[in-house]
This record gives sequence, structure tokens and C-alpha cells, in this order.
Amino acid sequence: MSEILREIGVISRALSYISNVEFKDIHLNKDQYLYLTRIYENPGIINDSLAELVKQDRTTVSKSVGKLEKEKLIRKAVDPDNKKIRKLYTTDKAEELYNYLKREETYSEKAALAGLSLEEKEMLLQTLRKVSKNVDDEWHVVKNGDRRIY
Repeated sequence: MSEILREIGVISRALSYISNVEFKDIHLNKDQYLYLTRIYENPGIINDSLAELVKQDRTTVSKSVGKLEKEKLIRKAVDPDNKKIRKLYTTDKAEELYNYLKREETYSEKAALAGLSLEEKEMLLQTLRKVSKNVDDEWHVVKNGDRRIY
């Protein structure tokens, strides 16, 4: 069974590598495209919610968000109801990049799923959603400081 998780890992790392190489031209690296896309798709998201969405620790997300802000791809806005909260929004510059990022995602998905029937794609999606839910539950256990019992 460990072959399944290994295959998922190989796919994930390969696609991440491809994106990181291809997005160097637009000065996005180390998975910054992932954060930029999620902020675009979730305007007003806060760092903690972004970290949960992409399953990363808050420090990693905070550093990447800081770099995106420095590059003027995102901006932070103070929440009017709670001055401690900073909401994240993409800038016009980032919105221009989003279409490019979306085209790459569509191309990668098409390439990855080549040769699969519609039924196989639907079954794969349903199965991956179940796996994702299971992993999410485990992620929360570890994130909250608990240890899993093997």
C-alpha cells in the first residue's frame, strides 16, 4: 500500500518542480504561485486560513506572503472590525499573472490525466477527495501538537 502514497508524492513533487521552473520567468518561486492563486480565488483570506488551505505552517506562509507583498503582487488590508487582522488581496499586477497560472494548471491537468476516460477522472477525483479528507484529519492532529500512534 505504501506505493500509493509514494506515487502521489512523486506526482506532487514533479508538478511542483515543473511549476517552479516555468514560473521563474515571472519571478515566482518556491510554490509562491500556489499562495498567489489561493489569495486570488479567496479575496480577503487571512494568513492562518491560507496556511490551512495549502496545508503549510504559518511561518512558511507568512514568509511567502511577505515576498509576494514585496513584489507588489498582493496587498494587506486591515479588517475594519478587528484592527489586528490583515486580509490578503491580489493586486492588478497579480491578476494579470493569474490567467497565465490558470493556463499552466489546465495544461498540467490535461497532461497528467491524458488517456483517462471521463468515468476514470470522476472516480479518481472522488477517491482523492476521500484520501484528502483522511490526510486533513491527520494533519490537524499533528498541527495541534499531538502525535499519531503507529
